[in-house]
Amino acid sequence: MIRIITVVFLIACGQGLRAQEPDFGGPKDTAYADALWQQMLTLKLVGDDLEEDQLYTGVQPHGFVLENLVAEATLEGRTGALVVKRNYGPSGIDMAVVERDRVAALKAVTVMFRRDASYDPGNQNWFYAKYRPDGSLDKNPKGVPLAGRVAKGVGPDGTDAGCIACHRAAPGNDFLFVTDLGDS
Repeated sequence: MIRIITVVFLIACGQGLRAQEPDFGGPKDTAYADALWQQMLTLKLVGDDLEEDQLYTGVQPHGFVLENLVAEATLEGRTGALVVKRNYGPSGIDMAVVERDRVAALKAVTVMFRRDASYDPGNQNWFYAKYRPDGSLDKNPKGVPLAGRVAKGVGPDGTDAGCIACHRAAPGNDFLFVTDLGDS
């Protein structure tokens, strides 16, 4: 009798322990981020042949010199707004250094891509990613790739700070601090 109860208990508990995709950094998010990087290369928003825009003084966590580009990208058959922030560093870098060689001064590329209306409606359906200059995904201190609903709530590493936590504080209703896209 005890053996049967134990087996039933383990089976019942196992149903609740099925692998659940984390809010960010899981295999689906990293694959999506890789495809998004390829789109950005095609649009010349990243890479050695990148389009340039106006530089401005930045703040952490992004960098000391920043540059924003806004475009539309199509991924998995859906076209959405794409905000690309190029983050230049290290600390103490100035705009003249970045203007001379943007590729060499690039520290990271942070991205917001608006996905379909069912992706994450409470957070304006933004997909976030942070890339290294070579297109690989950056990771948080626990080794989780920064792609997806980054810090929608408590992440797989137990943190609640990150992209969504910060961008919720942006004025307006679009989660953007420097660009107003409306409801695109």
